[in-house]
Amino acid sequence: MASPVPNTFPPGGTAGTSPGGCPAALGTRAPLDPLDLFSDGFVRDPYPWLDRLRAEAPVHYHPGTGLWLVSRYDDVRRVLLDPALFRPDNALRAVTPLPVAALRILARAGFTLPPALANNGTPSHLGLRRVVTRFFNAERVAATVPVIQRVAEDLLDAVRSQIDATGRCELFSSFAQVLPCRVLMELLGIQGVTPATLIRWSDASLELFWGRPTFDRQLELAQLVGEFHQWLTDTVRDDAAPPTSLVGALASHRLPDGEPLDIGTAVAACFFVFIAGQSTTGQLIATVLRRALTEPGLWQHVPGRTGLAEAWVEEVLRHEPPVTTWRRVTVRSAELGGVSIPDGAPLLLMLLGSGSDPTVFPDPELMRPYRTNVRHHLAFGVGRHRCPGASLARTEAAVALRIAAGRLSGVRLEEGGTESPMLGLLSFRAPLGVTVSR
Repeated sequence: MASPVPNTFPPGGTAGTSPGGCPAALGTRAPLDPLDLFSDGFVRDPYPWLDRLRAEAPVHYHPGTGLWLVSRYDDVRRVLLDPALFRPDNALRAVTPLPVAALRILARAGFTLPPALANNGTPSHLGLRRVVTRFFNAERVAATVPVIQRVAEDLLDAVRSQIDATGRCELFSSFAQVLPCRVLMELLGIQGVTPATLIRWSDASLELFWGRPTFDRQLELAQLVGEFHQWLTDTVRDDAAPPTSLVGALASHRLPDGEPLDIGTAVAACFFVFIAGQSTTGQLIATVLRRALTEPGLWQHVPGRTGLAEAWVEEVLRHEPPVTTWRRVTVRSAELGGVSIPDGAPLLLMLLGSGSDPTVFPDPELMRPYRTNVRHHLAFGVGRHRCPGASLARTEAAVALRIAAGRLSGVRLEEGGTESPMLGLLSFRAPLGVTVSR
């Protein structure tokens, strides 16, 4: 009989000093100001910094970005539940200011992002959200499970063949990243573009708006984002979209004043849905796979243990979500966490830090896939801007883990002499490499 899966897994981190130079011991009082949210040290091990922020400065002005970092669970939740005071207007603004040359490239493509979903604090948000949510409700997600399984099996056939031929395979680019893209394309009836192109466009959008690219890189990214936006515009303008598709539903949608939805806002809604529906889910799957492969006693039990894959996904969402932060701006001066915040202050909600808050999740550094309150995490947000695709993302990640563990039962995570690359954007974090070998 198989040995039981432990309820608690030891933390993967090590004691001492983090690569970013932050002492792991909370008793050490080094200045918080040198914190670089884009540094390799912070990206690889943000938890010592997050612990210090919650303990010493739960609402902390960060001079490097001009953002107010909010790290305690209760404060983050309060902000998300009060969109009248803390508006989402800055949610999609470029973190690194775009130079004139990049703006010209975007302008030539007709690029705009009017308020639609994540950045919409106007009365039009509720109706638009309802349109999108219908495509990701529980009934549709349940009906999509066979599609997820079929695509996963198809991709893993190629993975298995490569492992048999070479002894190894990289799962991020061959499986985790492609699975949600292909599922989304089938679910929403996306045509006229390949998965590889959609992934490239989506990744470029994340880097341009949430990264710290160089000038030359901004120009390259702007070109790709412009292509993405132009394709979306052409797709929305095409009258051939069936009314049962997302594009068709947006085309027939009416705003609160009875006017039809303009093309620019419909494109903005699609822009957000297409990115969130595949890029961030791919990042989640990569993290779920990598963490599962490093936890003794987990990988071999996932295929046969009912509910274990779902429980593991939920705990990864709590401890290591792909969407690590989100932004808000104050409508007027307010007090948050005992700190006075000025009118118009941009806030950075540390979703990653809130999941490690020990006042809500005891022993947060331990991976406990059966925590009774694990669904209280804020990885998908809360309130009116909660991620409409949360159920689909959970389901895809659990199916991906269960099928991969079953098909690749004899593999191990390959750890070479160098650390695997990490995606380290302001609001997105995930391993970019999950190489396994037999």
